[in-house]
Amino acid sequence: MNWNEYVQLLAGLISVVNPISAMPIFMSLTATKSPLQRRQTAMTTAFAVAMVLFTSLLAGEPILNFFGIGLPAFRVAGGLLLLLMGISMLRVSDDRSRHTPEEDAESHEKSSVAVVPLAIPLLAGPGAISTTIVYAHRDLSLAHYLLFSGVIASVSLIVLLILLLAPRIIAVMGQTGMNVVTRVMGLLLTSTAVEFIAGGITALFPILVRG
Repeated sequence: MNWNEYVQLLAGLISVVNPISAMPIFMSLTATKSPLQRRQTAMTTAFAVAMVLFTSLLAGEPILNFFGIGLPAFRVAGGLLLLLMGISMLRVSDDRSRHTPEEDAESHEKSSVAVVPLAIPLLAGPGAISTTIVYAHRDLSLAHYLLFSGVIASVSLIVLLILLLAPRIIAVMGQTGMNVVTRVMGLLLTSTAVEFIAGGITALFPILVRG
């Protein structure tokens, strides 16, 4: 992978994590907290996102091997999941793979919401985990893992900044502005999904390339 691909990976992972769409939920779940508690929640959430993605980066291959799942099949499955998420973002509709109404109702009863449901599954959910695992196999060198770790750290930092600035961002952008950003990220995510599916199908059926 070259530098351009790592920039694309950063953009794709941000679109999957999609902290913009998490801002209203973050504000709702921390409405009764003090500014200090809200900052602490944002920091814990960003740290949890980093830990989930780092774990996916390092342990993704052993987990797939343990269950006997080949990477091509996982690419197709992950691509289909990302495609559904991207379509939901393009339509600006609720994505039940991220968060369900039942989980939202239960979240309001919890004293701490930083790890569950904010980090998992809202931000670092199945889509982000599958994206990390697939891109981890693009290159098995140490340099790749170090650069990928830098990408994950950057994503977590962006999550932290957006959550800390959520009140100001929502006030400036409004619902229309947030919907526009969500649709753009949905388009990026849909493109990534198509790439995953195409790569997986090509690996599963190499005759398609030769034929």
